[in-house]
Amino acid sequence: MNWIILIIGGLFEVAFTFCLGKAKETTGGEMYLWYTGFVISLCMSMALLLKATQTLPMGTAYAVWTGIGAVGAVAVGILIFKEPATFLRLLFLTTLIGSIIGLKVVSH
Repeated sequence: MNWIILIIGGLFEVAFTFCLGKAKETTGGEMYLWYTGFVISLCMSMALLLKATQTLPMGTAYAVWTGIGAVGAVAVGILIFKEPATFLRLLFLTTLIGSIIGLKVVSH
């Protein structure tokens, strides 16, 4: 169950990265709505990480949580913010995903 909580926390990390990107693109009241989404997503992400680490090893949980956020942020950047999807970026993204899976597999 705590692995699911950790994954959801990682997805909230992706959400706060998305909100930050959208806030950068807007002005006025809409910008503050995106910043509000950023703060809410940040708090949810941290709270879920805290909950997950009650039973999961801290180092593994943190690495998986940040890995989900990093992979998700790059994916959002490529798919939504039209960042380049070069061969090397995708190669390193793939190795990061493999490392996250590896950490999950070797954790007790």
